[in-house]
Amino acid sequence: MSVLGWMAAVGGLLLLMALTSSQVERLPISTSLIYLAVGLGLGPGGFELLRLDIESQRTWLETLTEFAVIVSLFVGGLRLRLPLQHTAWRVALRLAGPVMLLCILGVAATANLLLGVPVGLALLLGAIVAPTDPVLAAEVSVTDAEDHDRVRYGLSGEAGLNDGAAFPFVIFALMYLRLGGLDVWVGEWFLTRIVWAVPAGLAIGYVLGTGLGQLAIRISAGNTDASAPNDFLALALIALSYVAAESAQAWGFLAVFAAGVGLRHAEVRTVRASPHPEVADLSMPGGPGAEAHPPAETLVTARVSVEQSQEPAVAAGVLIAEALSFGDTLERLLEVLLVVLVGIAVASVWTWSGALLAVLLFVVIRPASAWVSLVGSRTSRAQRWLLGWFGIRGIGSLYYLSYALNHGVPSSEARSLVGLVVTVVACSIVIHGISVTPALQWYERSLARRA
Repeated sequence: MSVLGWMAAVGGLLLLMALTSSQVERLPISTSLIYLAVGLGLGPGGFELLRLDIESQRTWLETLTEFAVIVSLFVGGLRLRLPLQHTAWRVALRLAGPVMLLCILGVAATANLLLGVPVGLALLLGAIVAPTDPVLAAEVSVTDAEDHDRVRYGLSGEAGLNDGAAFPFVIFALMYLRLGGLDVWVGEWFLTRIVWAVPAGLAIGYVLGTGLGQLAIRISAGNTDASAPNDFLALALIALSYVAAESAQAWGFLAVFAAGVGLRHAEVRTVRASPHPEVADLSMPGGPGAEAHPPAETLVTARVSVEQSQEPAVAAGVLIAEALSFGDTLERLLEVLLVVLVGIAVASVWTWSGALLAVLLFVVIRPASAWVSLVGSRTSRAQRWLLGWFGIRGIGSLYYLSYALNHGVPSSEARSLVGLVVTVVACSIVIHGISVTPALQWYERSLARRA
């Protein structure tokens, strides 16, 4: 197909989704499922217009998926407005910690004992498919900073945290494959990759996000120009937090997510100190607190005058609104591209053993891990079931797959690993995509009955 042909195909798909998005939302499918079907039609499973060999294209695929995950992590963090001490964050921490670890062990044990995958490769497979996805989980994650639902907040926080927290276990599995077993390197791995790299990444990102966010808001409020390019600030913060963390031998994914959370909390600190003129003074003793202040971006009109922009809350609202708009658009474009690529590749690498692993992961391993790990949390039975079910796998797993292919997976094992991972991701897009609407409708009905 020519370049003009591809431009026409991409333009047609984007136009179709733009014109039919409201109708698609009423169907029991997700938009990712449509993109997967388009890719399947373009690839060897359909009209064979395009083929994608993940093994031979792993270098650029690693870069593309890394960028997609970074953007999505930042935007996801920017939507999370509750204070860090709020109980909703505890659910996210349990999902990103104990649940992820149990899923890694469960997948590794299943792959080794049931599918005959060698121990090292089984551990790597578990680490690759354990993290949930921040890109494909839009329907079940926080899309509005005013949304404090425990299920969506927990899933959003989990996707932001475990996409970085899974990295040390990918490294562990790759070292196990390369060195042939456990040895003294395990202690060094634990100290450098977990004890240092995890908290350092979170701290670096959060400090940069809050610091640069407050600085940018202060400069905007004192500026006579109301047209500052805040999307540039978002890109700068993404780049600086990632580079700073990686330079300090910390995890860049965690830093980018924490930078998004930090930038949001810079807005919260601003409206606490200087509430929007239309909102009661929340900084008075005994006031309801900054979290009761509507997100600053919801109080910003399409056009902001110079006089209005000099209000700190208005400047914060403009900054957050533009950063979210830019990030959302970029995130959706990357979702279209990468899910179409999954659809193109899946027919060539599909394995029934991968489909069996996917079903066991979605129906047994993830729900059981979530149920055990959430004991004692402030979640209802319905919430625990949903948190266990919506462990959506996607672009994060594709990044870890391409990273592993570029960093030490034996060529004899690469084909098998690609087939298992891509099959699990495709099954997740289909199974979770079909179940998302009825599951959420059931959840809303359960909330109404409790109310």
